Amino acid sequence: MPLLSTRNNKMPSLTFPVHFLLFFFFFSIFFYHSTAQTTSFRPKALVLPIIKDTSTNNIQYLTKINQRTPLVPIKLTVDLGGDSLWVDCETGYVSSSYKPAFCGSATCSLAKAPCNSGMCPSDPKPGCYNNTCILSADNTFVYLGTPGDVGSDVVSVPSTDGTNPGRYVSAPKFIFTCAPSFITVGLPNHVKGIAGLGRAKIGLPSQFAAAFSFKRKFAVCLSSSTRSNGVLFFGDGPYIFLPNKEVSNSLIYTPLLLNPKTLPGIDIKQEPSPKYFIGVKSIKINDKAVPVNTSLLRIDRLGLGGTTISTVHPYTIMETSIYSAVIHAFVKELGGHAPRVSAVAPFGACFSSKNIGGTRVGPAVPTIDLVLQNQNVFWRIFGANSMVRVSDDVLCLGFVDGGDTSAMKHPIVLGAYQLEDNLLQFDLASSRLGSLC
Repeated sequence: MPLLSTRNNKMPSLTFPVHFLLFFFFFSIFFYHSTAQTTSFRPKALVLPIIKDTSTNNIQYLTKINQRTPLVPIKLTVDLGGDSLWVDCETGYVSSSYKPAFCGSATCSLAKAPCNSGMCPSDPKPGCYNNTCILSADNTFVYLGTPGDVGSDVVSVPSTDGTNPGRYVSAPKFIFTCAPSFITVGLPNHVKGIAGLGRAKIGLPSQFAAAFSFKRKFAVCLSSSTRSNGVLFFGDGPYIFLPNKEVSNSLIYTPLLLNPKTLPGIDIKQEPSPKYFIGVKSIKINDKAVPVNTSLLRIDRLGLGGTTISTVHPYTIMETSIYSAVIHAFVKELGGHAPRVSAVAPFGACFSSKNIGGTRVGPAVPTIDLVLQNQNVFWRIFGANSMVRVSDDVLCLGFVDGGDTSAMKHPIVLGAYQLEDNLLQFDLASSRLGSLC
């Protein structure tokens, strides 16, 4: 099902539950049973699996890379808006190719990392060198951060031609932050860090593009199931779907907006945010306008406002006034055949599913459109991505009240549930977001 649609093509031409990428099945076998090998081959794109994990209080999406010398498989949680990679170096990090980023080095400059001249209390080892630069290793799932040494090491991942995974290739000086073990609290078992896919210079998309000289693009499709893998591409298409259909030329685009501030309000560093923002202009339900304060949807000079996309938050979060207006309009359009029932946390609007039918795009409920750069381009959310089944006879609207503007710096945060089973392409070079029409 599409996210971005045009007024002339409201219904999807492809739906992910039926038309999976050709290599999905082969990839799950290849990745976990293949021995990583380094070569001088220059790939056109890279590919990684994404696994939905529900073992913690937060739904998380995991991937795996090979790192170090000798290579070790490292399981990571994906943060779409994270600025870089951090890895637990305190527990079992052994590598002959690890290189600390000493103060004044080109690595520190690229990472925009300040110098730490403090004395390391032990013999030198990854995460404990004197006169290195540091960055914050942020665990966005539990709102916890800590300083860590910046360093670099070998990273090896499989390439792809858009149909199948290919040979493994290596980036020999991949920059990351060495973090202490305690910062992994709240991550699933055996997860060693967080892979930041944000638009920072040392985010995974930019580093892979620089290492292999391909376009600064990546595409992601999160799976709604814990039994089948999603996929993460770095580089350009093609994206091959069954039955042997190449879909990259069918993408519809909307601009990605740059938020000038990493932290809303007074930002001493004046760094742009690594998060991805889109320009939602208005909201419609069943093609009827929802009355909302549209001034909240604009990013102001302090970095407040706007609509961002997140894999940290499992469900879309809305500022209270926007949330209330959406709920009211949705209930009105749904009508009396699906009466409201007691809310089930964290949701505020739940319904009896007895009389809600099914369609090929999920439960038969009103569509929700986030209108983008003009009335003809919108992010359409069908029932499969709007309704969450919490019991056999109860469906809840998968949106959450985030509080007023004092609690929410960005009034709409599009959560991972609304992204699942959809192909999204993030084109950093052209600053645009693409999805199937």
